[in-house]
Amino acid sequence: MPIIGIDVSKNKLHCALLSEAGRLKSKVFSNSPEGHSLLLQWAGRLGQCQAVQLHAVLEATGVYHEAIAVTLHRAGARVSVVNPAQVKHFAQGLAVKSKTDASDPVVLARYGALVKPSAWEPPPPEITELKAFITRLEAIEADMRRELNRIEKATIMDVPTAVRESLEKTVSFLKEEKARLEKTIREHIDQHPTLKQDRHLLESIPAVGPKTAHGKFVLRPLSQA
Repeated sequence: MPIIGIDVSKNKLHCALLSEAGRLKSKVFSNSPEGHSLLLQWAGRLGQCQAVQLHAVLEATGVYHEAIAVTLHRAGARVSVVNPAQVKHFAQGLAVKSKTDASDPVVLARYGALVKPSAWEPPPPEITELKAFITRLEAIEADMRRELNRIEKATIMDVPTAVRESLEKTVSFLKEEKARLEKTIREHIDQHPTLKQDRHLLESIPAVGPKTAHGKFVLRPLSQA
């Protein structure tokens, strides 16, 4: 099975394809729907195989790896989203001393060939939606803290009344949005029994922190294989 290592960044996908014969080919694609399509075509052509015969290995990189991981999974490829710390230790074992765009996908491809990491499955749609709601709620809360800090400074500095009124209107709007999103999250969880009953599903959302869902759940970062 050809192995493709993919080093993911916000805008680029640095790829290394390791053939069954041990030959390596590299190419860079944009991290976009068009780039994902071209990546699949390139891997299939060089690997002389269909997508279902590919094994793609990539590191968890915040949100940037999600789109290509889902695209590859939907195409039928085996996808492994691996822990960056484990790959770093593996690279040290290969005597790769520096992290570069060129070396990273090669290390990932060789990691996939030797370690054969477990297959990744995309989260259910209800988890993806919940994560989006929570991410937006966190952004609203961050904006509100900033505006409240500005109000505090405005009080000390005795700024014009119009400035203070603007700040207060913004905070009022953010409070309304916060309440609306919290209600949306509660209703979303109510609509999905698995979200209500199985805390492990909530814990599968990486790095979102504690959020309200019929009380407070403390969500742990997702541990990767």
